[in-house]
Amino acid sequence: MSTENRFFYEPSQGHGLPHNPLNAIIGPRPIGWISSRNAQGQRNLAPYSFFNCFNYDPPIIGFASTAWKDSVANIVETGEFVWNLTTRTLAEQMNLTSAPLPRGTDEFEFAGLTAIAGNIVAADRIAESPVNFECKLTQCIQLTDASGNKIDTWLVLGEVVAVHIEKHLLSAEGIYQTALAEPVLRAGGPSAYYGISDEQRFDLHRPTL
Repeated sequence: MSTENRFFYEPSQGHGLPHNPLNAIIGPRPIGWISSRNAQGQRNLAPYSFFNCFNYDPPIIGFASTAWKDSVANIVETGEFVWNLTTRTLAEQMNLTSAPLPRGTDEFEFAGLTAIAGNIVAADRIAESPVNFECKLTQCIQLTDASGNKIDTWLVLGEVVAVHIEKHLLSAEGIYQTALAEPVLRAGGPSAYYGISDEQRFDLHRPTL
């Protein structure tokens, strides 16, 4: 196969493009809207675009943070956090919580969001978000490069110990309706996001032998 129409680069040498394409290629990505408390009880809320689910049983989700930020520090201190689903109606407020606010500022108040206590963990849920996962920390891993050098990025993994879902997102058969929640997904570039709709759905069944 000809490589003439392929753009090639080695990340260690730079990509030479107006914006790093990695984030756009691995996407769109779900948003880890993470709420936590520190040992003194101060709240923190921040979105992370490097986020996903990594295990079914027990359910484990995780996010990666570039640098040791308040969310990571809080979770390591307390061992708890909450993931909150970002929807289209909450996108602007999610974006507000990414602002570089002074340490100790309550992002819930700054973004006009309602904090509601978790059932199991001490971290607060976002009342306006239709889905919340209460989580307990399982691992906090400092990432390394291929040579084994530690880099200033931290992967936080947590077991989901409680799930809250607004009932209107479940069908009569009890199946969660992904598109109905209007989740917001991060894409490439400095400002790109996407939504999803049922019009874009297609179904595939796993092959059987």
